[in-house]
Amino acid sequence: MAMNDPRWGQNNDGPPDLEELWRRFNKRLGSFGQKGNGSGGNNKSTGRLPPVGGGIVVLIAILLWAASGVYIVDASERGVVFRFGRYLETTQPGPHWHIPWPVGSKEIVNVSEVRTIEVGYRNNARNKVPNEALMLTDDENIVDLQFAVQYVRTNPEAYLFYNRDPDQAVKQMAESAIREIVGKSKMDFVLQEGREELAVNARDLMQTVLDRYQTGITVSQVTMQNAQPPDQVQAAFDDAVKAKQDQERQKNEGQAYYNDVVPKAQGAAARLGQEAEAYRGRVVAAAEGEASRFESVLNEYSRAPKVTRERMYLDTMQSIFTNATKVFIDQKDNSNLLFLPLDKLIGSGITRNASSFDTGMDQVNDIESGIGGSSEESRTRNAFRVRDRETR
Repeated sequence: MAMNDPRWGQNNDGPPDLEELWRRFNKRLGSFGQKGNGSGGNNKSTGRLPPVGGGIVVLIAILLWAASGVYIVDASERGVVFRFGRYLETTQPGPHWHIPWPVGSKEIVNVSEVRTIEVGYRNNARNKVPNEALMLTDDENIVDLQFAVQYVRTNPEAYLFYNRDPDQAVKQMAESAIREIVGKSKMDFVLQEGREELAVNARDLMQTVLDRYQTGITVSQVTMQNAQPPDQVQAAFDDAVKAKQDQERQKNEGQAYYNDVVPKAQGAAARLGQEAEAYRGRVVAAAEGEASRFESVLNEYSRAPKVTRERMYLDTMQSIFTNATKVFIDQKDNSNLLFLPLDKLIGSGITRNASSFDTGMDQVNDIESGIGGSSEESRTRNAFRVRDRETR
């Protein structure tokens, strides 16, 4: 029974009285001296050792008793010294000495050793412990959860004095903390995306409770080994998971199709808009150019009508004859005759040039009518131009 157990001294197994121990020690020494004198044949022996021999034996016994109080603490350990069962001090690494038993005692605590407690299984995930692994979630489902807790004993005094079995307390607190957190979470969260967060929250809650009970233990890590539905409903759960995966896959495919079609449609719409804007700008610019050209011609015509008409006529005829095929025939009087192949001119678009000529002449008429010319004079002038073209 440990000396820090509160039941120490309450039964008949406690340490004997010091006087009784000393009396038994003297009795054994007396019997040893009596045997030694008897071997020498002296019948008048008193049964006691000589003073010198008895002192040496007592000195050796005291030295051995004092040497039993020497102990060495490693670098990863701490020594806790008791005196009559009460805490005295904590020693650091190195050689030390304390008053031996029954006055003093010691406990060596490893403060760097990482201990592990398994909840829901033993040694491996196949050796399940259903009473520990099965837990109820917030949506009234049951999950099979297995995890491990790693901890170190950082406070030797609290570890030895304030709790009877701190290691067992760690296991109970771990199970209680994880059940509390799982009971506030949904089943899908526990089995899928929430495993890491579940472990972190369990570690924090465990550390809070352990500090409250002054166990002297620090939780270093909580590791989730396995989280799944109970074996009885595993097949149905696998089907549900597969259906959800198919749903996610179809959503991803739809999103990929959307990402492929919509940018193309937006690009086409933007291109059409730009083409329409370009066409608008081109048409407006052409119209403005025509209007500007018409105004410039009007200004020149108002200054010199005759010269302007002649220039427009020549420009129009030049545009017509530029694309026409000319045939020169040598006559007797060495004069050149201009021959126009009308059949080819009709096929090559001379009619369009003629229409442009008529359009130009119409513009001249409009200019003349705009500056005050009479309609009768315009008709006479047009008839003259027609006859002139026929003669040519």
